[in-house]
Amino acid sequence: MPKKHLSSPLPEEDGTQDVRFSGSAIKRLFGMMLPHKKVLLLCALLLLVITVLDLYRPILIGDAIDRFITGPYRPGEEKEMRFLGVVKAGAVYIVILVALFFFTRWQRLMLQKTGQQIIYDLRNRLFEHAEGLDLKYFDVTPVGKTVTRITNDAESINEVYSNILAGLLLNSVKVAALAVIMLILNARMALYSFLLVPLAAFLTVMFRKLSKKAFRITKTRVTALNTFLSEHLSGMKLIRVFGREKAKYDEFCDKSEDLYRANFREVLVGALFRPGTYLVSAAALALILYLGSVSVLDGTVSIGTMYIFLQYINSLFAPIQELAEQFSTLQSAVASAEKIFTLLDTPASVVDRPGCVSSPRLKGRIEFDHVWFAYSGEDYVLKDVSFTIEPGQKVAFVGATGAGKSSILSLIGRYYDIQKGSIRIDGIDIRDLKLSDLRASIGQVQQDVFLFTGDIASNIRLRNEEISDEAVRAAAEHVNAARFIERLPKGYHEKVSEGGATFSSGQRQLISFARTLAADPSILVLDEATSNIDTETEIWIREAIERLMQGRTTIMVAHRLSTVQNADRIIVIHHGRIRESGTHQELLEKNGIYKKLYLLQVSKE
Repeated sequence: MPKKHLSSPLPEEDGTQDVRFSGSAIKRLFGMMLPHKKVLLLCALLLLVITVLDLYRPILIGDAIDRFITGPYRPGEEKEMRFLGVVKAGAVYIVILVALFFFTRWQRLMLQKTGQQIIYDLRNRLFEHAEGLDLKYFDVTPVGKTVTRITNDAESINEVYSNILAGLLLNSVKVAALAVIMLILNARMALYSFLLVPLAAFLTVMFRKLSKKAFRITKTRVTALNTFLSEHLSGMKLIRVFGREKAKYDEFCDKSEDLYRANFREVLVGALFRPGTYLVSAAALALILYLGSVSVLDGTVSIGTMYIFLQYINSLFAPIQELAEQFSTLQSAVASAEKIFTLLDTPASVVDRPGCVSSPRLKGRIEFDHVWFAYSGEDYVLKDVSFTIEPGQKVAFVGATGAGKSSILSLIGRYYDIQKGSIRIDGIDIRDLKLSDLRASIGQVQQDVFLFTGDIASNIRLRNEEISDEAVRAAAEHVNAARFIERLPKGYHEKVSEGGATFSSGQRQLISFARTLAADPSILVLDEATSNIDTETEIWIREAIERLMQGRTTIMVAHRLSTVQNADRIIVIHHGRIRESGTHQELLEKNGIYKKLYLLQVSKE
């Protein structure tokens, strides 16, 4: 049982600072309906038909009571005729019920289908937008937060399109129509009925205000919990290595308790509103029952009219209560929509420029011309960096951790944009190249290989159907990956779990080499590709790298200098600047930074 007091503050935080959405979420939710306006218009017409039929039912029964049960006999009218009238009224009532069933079913099916289609399109749009965001966004945003936007928050909006908007329209029309019909039937009794409507409306407004804040806090708490789970389930091995299960469990309990308290506040708001509106409804019903009874005894109101009013009183306050509850659900959806639209409004700065050049096959001449780059503000990681790599050359970047080596690799693929200078490939500024063409020409092998759930073939192909099964096998054979793949029970269709945890680091690396070769890039980027290799596959990997580099411009980053000694040129980066450049032997003769790094590693070996 949670121990915190429910009155304690509930700060809106989920591990990162949310940007508050400043536009109109309701307006944009309606905007998403425009492509389906014909279907929604038909649903609105059906709702009007349903409302008319529903409101006619009490009138049908009331008229039958006044005419065939309590009313005086007309000249020539017999008891059988009255009985037949009651039967006809009952038959019409049954027809109305059947019509209501079919119209309601038809309308709800169309709404549900339309709602699901809108959410399907929204989820696809969210994922597509997330794919196009800068890497900087993912550097600072927890994965669980983005997952929550695409799944939980998108699904919360589904209720709006499937039920809430239709319910709001139906109940709004119903309340207005009830008021008009009641005034026509008996203005005096109608005005008495309306005496307590302002109180119900006041309760509705208060409920809306309170629930809006409660739902916002709940959505934030759900995001925080999902973010925590995503991060810590991924890092479960590390938690166990350091024996932090109890500490992390306590942390999870705190976040779970925060969500519990937020949910409980929602419950408290609803628990105050629902009994209040029910009390108002009961009071209005008692008032009409008293006044109607007096009027019936006085002969000023018929029993049938009394019946109609009693039915309409229930029908008047029920939609008001439903409207409030629908507003409550709408507030929840709006809270989710605000977070979704905040993600959709997050701009991507690394995008194709207007009129960008399409170059499907780059040769691989790379130029850095006085490049300055910072991940944030003016805290420059690279400072006035200039170099040229000719097509087919093998160039290595070395230096201490944090010198800026990996940043250079990220900039070549334009995963970030530079602040000053220019980067050119084949003489074209990469900001003027089409991003898809630029990245298709660059094959990158990283230190930490990520494998997707599926099989080995799908991880080599990466859903590129232009790469045939034969090409997958040829790539694997060329980089020595086939040596272990073909010994597996299912070969290339061997199941791959999340992250490829069932394979050794060397095997994962060989699969990544095959993946890169299958894409046939003209520029090869190796970011610490030979580190953390098990002895069994080390020789295979070295052979694979040699084969991969053939005929390609190759850029390498490595801490182990023994792996880059055969490079055509080695560039030494120190504190974001190029300090030395040359072959392995030339740099040793210079007796500078490179020689110090080399002697330091030799002494450790």
